[in-house]
Amino acid sequence: MKAVTSLPHEIREDEHVWIPLPDGTRLGARIWRPVSSDDEPVPAVLELIPYRKRDFTALRDSIHHPYMAGHGYACVRVDLRGSGESEGVLTDEYLEQELSDGEDVLAWLAEQPWCDGRTGMMGISWGGFNALQIAARKPASLSAIATVCSTDDRYADDVHYMGGCLLSDNLSWASTMFAYNSCPPDPELVGDRWREMWYDRLEHSGLWLHEWLSHQRRDDYWRHGSICEDYHAVQCPVLAVSGWADGYSNAVFRLLENLDVPRKGLIGPWSHKYPHLGQPGPAIGFLQELVRWWDRWLKGIENDVMEGPILRTWMQESAVPSTAYAERPGRWVGEPDWPSPAVHAHEFLLDENTLVSGDAGVEDRPLPIESPLSVGQFAGKWCSYNAPPDLPYDQREEDGGSLVFDTEPLGERCEILGAPAVDLDFEVNQPVAMVAARLSDVHADGRATRVTYGLLNLTHLDGHAEPETLVPGKRYRARVYLNGCAQAFPEGHKIRLSLSTSYWPLAWPPPKPVRLTVHAGTSKLVLPARPRPETEPYGDSPFGEPEGTPPLSETRLVPGDQRWTVSRDLVGYESALEVVKDLGVVRLDDIGLKLKRRAYERYSWVGDDFGSVCGENEWRMRFTREDWDVETVTKTVLTSTPDDFVLHAQLDAYEGSNRVLSKNWQHTIPRDHV
Repeated sequence: MKAVTSLPHEIREDEHVWIPLPDGTRLGARIWRPVSSDDEPVPAVLELIPYRKRDFTALRDSIHHPYMAGHGYACVRVDLRGSGESEGVLTDEYLEQELSDGEDVLAWLAEQPWCDGRTGMMGISWGGFNALQIAARKPASLSAIATVCSTDDRYADDVHYMGGCLLSDNLSWASTMFAYNSCPPDPELVGDRWREMWYDRLEHSGLWLHEWLSHQRRDDYWRHGSICEDYHAVQCPVLAVSGWADGYSNAVFRLLENLDVPRKGLIGPWSHKYPHLGQPGPAIGFLQELVRWWDRWLKGIENDVMEGPILRTWMQESAVPSTAYAERPGRWVGEPDWPSPAVHAHEFLLDENTLVSGDAGVEDRPLPIESPLSVGQFAGKWCSYNAPPDLPYDQREEDGGSLVFDTEPLGERCEILGAPAVDLDFEVNQPVAMVAARLSDVHADGRATRVTYGLLNLTHLDGHAEPETLVPGKRYRARVYLNGCAQAFPEGHKIRLSLSTSYWPLAWPPPKPVRLTVHAGTSKLVLPARPRPETEPYGDSPFGEPEGTPPLSETRLVPGDQRWTVSRDLVGYESALEVVKDLGVVRLDDIGLKLKRRAYERYSWVGDDFGSVCGENEWRMRFTREDWDVETVTKTVLTSTPDDFVLHAQLDAYEGSNRVLSKNWQHTIPRDHV
C-alpha cells in the first residue's frame, strides 16, 4: 500500500472526545477533520464498532480515517456503548439501544460547528451491519452509506446459521465477543473510573452464545436488524462491498436487486478485509473510491462515481487448491444491471458419478450416501481472514465421504456469475438431516479446488420460521442455494458437484448419522452461466493503487503464532482441528501500551460418534503499561446430545498476578430441529 503524506487538507486529530447521549451515557470518539473545518464546515463520516479505537483498531483506523479527513471530511470513529472507553455495558449485537445510540451520534455530529449537517456511515462487518440498519431508520442527516462485508439477513446469511444449520463460527464469534467484552477501558482516558467500568462489564455483559443458541429458527430476534424485511426502508445511496473469500458476498447481490435507491456493488477476491488491505489480492485503491462516493453524495459534486456497471466483480481464474493465496488470478468484469440479462441457467442432470448436460434422459435411480464426520475437516472457515490459512484445502479427501458428480472434461471455457443451485429429489432415514453441496474445479491431474458451497437443514424445507421433522422414507424436493461466485473453468477441466450429510466442523452435525438417498434423473445442478464476450465492456481495471495515510508506529516485542492443524489418532479414532491466532506482544509506541491477544480453537470428534463433537475456544487478552497490568482469560465449550446443546463457559480476570473475578456458566439448550 502506498503511504500518502501529502493531502489536499491539513488535518487535526482529537484522540478522545466524549459524545453525550440522552440517557447520560457518554461514548468515546476519535475524530480526524480538516483544520479549515473550524471556519468551513464539512460532512461527517461515522464508523461505529466495538473493537476498541485506542488499541486493537488503532492501526487500521490510522490508515483510512486521516486519509478521508485529508480529502475534506470529518471522520469519526466511535466505540459502541460498553466497549473501549465508552460507558455502559454491551450485552448483544445490533440491539435497539445500539441503533438508537447511532441515531443520537449522527444527530450530535450534524450539530457540531465543524460539520455542515450532512453525514455518512461506513464500516466493515459490524460497522457495515449497523450502517444498513441505521439507514433503514432514516436519520435526517444521513445522506449515504458504504457497507463492507455485511448482510441484510441476520438469520439466513450471517455468522450464526446458514441454511438453518448451526455454524461453528457461531461459537467462534461468540467467544471473540466474550473476550472483547471482558476488556477494560484505558485509565489514561477515563481516569479512576476504569476499574468500576471494567467490573460492570465483567458482571453484566453476559454470555451471548446462550442467547444465540436459544433462537435456532428465524424468529423476531433475527428479524430485528434484518433490512430484508423491508428494503424500501433504506432511502439513501448504498455502496455495498465484499469479497469472494468472505462470508458475506451474497448480500451484495440482494442489495443490488432489491434496493430502490442509487447503489453500487463491488466484489473482489478478498477475505474479510477492507479492499485497500485486501487479501487475497489484488488489493485496490478503495479509499480513492470512497472519497469519490462521499464527494458525490455528501458534497453534491457531479463526478462519474455512478457511471459504469452497477456491479463490478473479480472473475476468478482457475487456481490450484491452497489454504491461503497471496493473489487470486482473474480479471475485473462488470454488469450494467443485476440480475444480469447476460446470465442464464445452465442445467446438468445428476447421474451416477456424472453431471449430464442438456436434455439427455437419465434413469431415475437411488444414489445413497452416509457421510463420515471427517467430511468438512478441510473446509476452512465460514468467513475467511486469509490468516492463518483458513481457506478450503484440496477437496479430494472430502470427496471420499460424499456423493460426487463430474462433468466430462470441458470442451470449452465456462464462466459463471451468481449463485449456483442444486435441486434435490431425495429421501432420508432420520427425522433431522442436513446436506452440504460443494462445487469444485477439477484440474487435469485430479486436484479439486472448491469454488463455492451451500448448506441446508432439510427440516427447513418450508422456510426457516417453522421447521418440521422429516418422515423417514418419504420422498421430498429441495433447492439448495450455494454461495454466489464468479469463476472461470478452463477447457479440459471438470466441474464437480459433491454432496455430503455432514460438514463438521464448519457446521454442527445432525443429532444422528443420516443416510441421504438422492434420485438421479430428477435431481439437477443449475449454474448461472455468463458467456464471455469477445470484448469485455468493463474489462479494464478501474482502480488505482491502494493508498492510505502512514499507519501508527508499533513495535513487535514477541512474535505472533498462527497455526491450522488437522490431526487424527488411528488408535483411539479421535480427530481434531486446532487453530491458533496469536498476536504475540505488540507495543503501540505513541501511547506506550503493550497488547497481547491469543485465541485457541479446537474442534474434535471420535470416529463417527455424532455425540462426541466438541467445540472449545479460549482467549487471552492482556494490557500493560508501567504500573497497569490487566489480563482476562475466557473459555467456551460447546457439546451436544441428540436432544440438547450443552454450553459451559468461564471467565477469569486479573490485575497483575491477582485474580479479581471468576465466573462460570452452565446451560442446557434443547435442540430445535438442528
